[in-house]
Amino acid sequence: MSSVADIRIDAVPEYCADESRPSENRHVFRYTITVHNGTDETVQLLARYWKITQGSGNEQEVRGKGVVGKQPLIAPGESFRYTSRAVLDMPVGVMQGAYTFCDATHARTFEVAIAPFRLAGPHQVH
Repeated sequence: MSSVADIRIDAVPEYCADESRPSENRHVFRYTITVHNGTDETVQLLARYWKITQGSGNEQEVRGKGVVGKQPLIAPGESFRYTSRAVLDMPVGVMQGAYTFCDATHARTFEVAIAPFRLAGPHQVH
């Protein structure tokens, strides 16, 4: 059986200046997530959990089935990539979370943590 460590999740955030309205405390970030399946088994991404911490210290939690309306099957050695958005009231924040997967062969569910990544608008310390 493969290790949870063989599932790698990469996040690439980007500030969306054209959609943001700083004077209205609206800061839009796009983030692209890539899930790499380094196991020898097909896995299905069942659910997501995000904790978004804004620069003000306010926290928001998001839970739901799958990602972007999908619960993708990811074959051994394959990757799944998607892009989503987060809207903050501050120009800086941090996202972190976890995905729940199901191992298609053994029907066991397991969770993989998503390391914190920084959301930072222009002129913010990175």
